[in-house]
Amino acid sequence: MNLNQQPQGSIPRPIEPRGFFTGVKIRPIIIGAVVDYVATYALITLYLIVVYMKEPLEKGGVPAEALQEALKEMLSSQEGLLDLLIIGALCTILGGYLAGWLARAEEIKHGALVGAVSLIIGFLQTGMAGEASPVPYWHELLGYLLAIPAGALGGSLAQGRAKPSIPRSTQERRL
Repeated sequence: MNLNQQPQGSIPRPIEPRGFFTGVKIRPIIIGAVVDYVATYALITLYLIVVYMKEPLEKGGVPAEALQEALKEMLSSQEGLLDLLIIGALCTILGGYLAGWLARAEEIKHGALVGAVSLIIGFLQTGMAGEASPVPYWHELLGYLLAIPAGALGGSLAQGRAKPSIPRSTQERRL
């Protein structure tokens, strides 16, 4: 008897709807979002120090006012804003990849949900700051628009990872 067939005289299995959140695992999403958040801030800090604070580093220290000046310089530069956007997107791709890889199913969905969580965290951070963001509005909007697609791209990359190979003897029997 085929496993998909019902025994004669039995009641057929009900058709169960498949919603968006069917098969979603929370832990990979949380881990991916944390990796995205931590990696973003670590890389932005590193970028800030390496690109905008060369002189204070060469003098042997980084005073707090030098850090504030470097941050202002970076946020007023089109190149700095673009680099921040790229770093943020790459870190969201990394978080989405990790979530998809950990979930081992519905990889793109898990990656997109990492992007959604990152988007929510971004909204919350902006709202809790209590003051106007020094980042231009168009830059924030573009970052928000890229979050979910970047996470989904990461999940898509996880979906393409190497699957366990089938032994040759099994492949030959199938042919």
